[in-house]
Amino acid sequence: MRLNHKYLIVFPLALLFSCGAKNDNPGTEFSPNMYHAVPYEPLIQITDEDAGAWVDSDDDSYGEYYSSNPHNPHNMNMRVPPANTVKRTESGWLPYHIPKDSVDMAARLLTNPLDSSEQVIAQGKELYEVFCIACHGATGKGDGLVGKVMLGVAAYNVGRVKDVNEGHIFHVITMGKGRMYPHDSQIEPMDRWKIVRYVQTLQNQPE
Repeated sequence: MRLNHKYLIVFPLALLFSCGAKNDNPGTEFSPNMYHAVPYEPLIQITDEDAGAWVDSDDDSYGEYYSSNPHNPHNMNMRVPPANTVKRTESGWLPYHIPKDSVDMAARLLTNPLDSSEQVIAQGKELYEVFCIACHGATGKGDGLVGKVMLGVAAYNVGRVKDVNEGHIFHVITMGKGRMYPHDSQIEPMDRWKIVRYVQTLQNQPE
């Protein structure tokens, strides 16, 4: 069967013209949500209203690449924080910057802002059972389901671990130690302190 040469010209031209955009017709687009972002993108600041006008596919007065927020008096997508300021947490705390290998420093400097009330300990237990029980076990003796396989998970109520203080425990939860991964991205600081209070009750168990 002989291929008609006209089709070699017609098909590419039809495909090319199908990509043309006009009025309500966006043309042929692949992943259009990637082309037309609904939110203002904070890391892009194109202030030229004619940028991308040649590929514009809607009826607004801006080019396709214009990405500034017209509702902001300075057309800013992301406000720049004041100079020489550091963002604090909702509790007013500064970011945690004690290095991972400085657990002794953490033990000296950190104190638990929470008391050891029954409510705090109960909340700490709930969090412990979500994040810690798999390795450390229900009673903190290192006999959780994962701990039994990995072996060597320290028990809270024996040896040196029994005597570590609240700052030490908080730092290890935050930054990790040995085979234990850091949990700072998973557990809010206040919740970490609640876990610390519960772990301290496990330290006081008889051996």
